[in-house]
Amino acid sequence: MFQIVLFEPEIPPNTGNIMRLSANVGATLHLIHPLGFELSERHLRRAGMDYRDLVPVHEHSNWQDFADSAAPRRVFALTTKGSRRYSDVVFEPGDVLLFGPESRGLPAALLASLGPNALLYVPMVPGSRSLNLSNTVALVVYEAWRQCAFTGAAPRSSG
Repeated sequence: MFQIVLFEPEIPPNTGNIMRLSANVGATLHLIHPLGFELSERHLRRAGMDYRDLVPVHEHSNWQDFADSAAPRRVFALTTKGSRRYSDVVFEPGDVLLFGPESRGLPAALLASLGPNALLYVPMVPGSRSLNLSNTVALVVYEAWRQCAFTGAAPRSSG
């Protein structure tokens, strides 16, 4: 459905939570190196609750390696420097949702290469810096999936 890209993630529990989210929404997860942890770390495994085997996870040495191998058609980067609210975008299956490292966000050069229409933000009250990475990914992915009528979701039983 969607491709979630974590650019140089630093905190294992965030990545583990995003692995679990990816498995539950049918997304593919891409990790751009360097990572701030080992994929085998205990904190990552606990947060992901063994969902690692249920989600396609692809590792890339850098952004260009990802772009070359995935050949994305549309990329949206979540950033506090964004010019468009994430909920104002009309998402499509296959869209790439790009998120930066927890401590510093995405590099300015990468943001500039995507162009202002691809830079999205999550609204917050004045004086707020940012949301937790895994919370931001969940907000955006579920909005995108909602717009696509939750394609691929299992029907719920009534009972």
